Amino acid sequence: MEEAERQVHRSSFGAAAAAYAAHRPDYAQAAVRWALEPAPGPRVLDLGAGTGKLTATLVALGADVVAVEPDPAMLSELRRALPTVRAMPGSAEAIPLPDASVDTVLAGNAMHWFDMDVAGPEIARVLAPGGILAGLWNVMDDQVDWVAGLARISGHAAVGPRDTPSAWRAETAGAHLPRTGAEARFGSPRQAEFPHGQRRTADTLVSTLATRAGMLVMPEQEREAALDRIRAFLAAGPETAEGEFVLPMLTAVLRVRRL
Repeated sequence: MEEAERQVHRSSFGAAAAAYAAHRPDYAQAAVRWALEPAPGPRVLDLGAGTGKLTATLVALGADVVAVEPDPAMLSELRRALPTVRAMPGSAEAIPLPDASVDTVLAGNAMHWFDMDVAGPEIARVLAPGGILAGLWNVMDDQVDWVAGLARISGHAAVGPRDTPSAWRAETAGAHLPRTGAEARFGSPRQAEFPHGQRRTADTLVSTLATRAGMLVMPEQEREAALDRIRAFLAAGPETAEGEFVLPMLTAVLRVRRL
């Protein structure tokens, strides 16, 4: 994806902030614990925090968390949902925190949007010595037959390579690295997956997929056609046609240490 296209995609979420807050999943607590495990202390920055899906999991685990989010509408939703959390505007490329002020930087479904040529040094700046950077992605478990079928029918705008475990490792293995070959600020990555799930109905799963960046930037007619295909698939499947079901997922984690 070219940088101009990346910018369009990553700036698309604000218009759907309320839907994002309502329909995006939280993160498996076991995955968040694993991300935090080697950190030298308890201070955590949720970077690109969105509406606070990962922030809420960190709060539930008792972390000392601060949230940073560039989009005003997303930040407003986070503050509404988590009024006691310190949350401020900022980005991965311009973090409004002092040097060495956190022990871990986490990014939930956000690291792939960072310009790591700029964000890498900035993240390293705010991390304490030996601090941890971890990206987390909620992926749909396409080892389950009906989920694999959903991924095929949905198209890459709704279910892309980062959204299924069969491809996320290769897609994110270098997410912590600068794109121009500049000096790396972090060590070798470790990757792991943790079971997760989200209770959905056919309607709410369609609403969830409609919040994906690729769907948000689609022309309206194309988007509605894609969503109609997804509705038809879900209506025809015994697992999803009636009532609530659990969408099988994994929370996937890439973890690196500051050099």
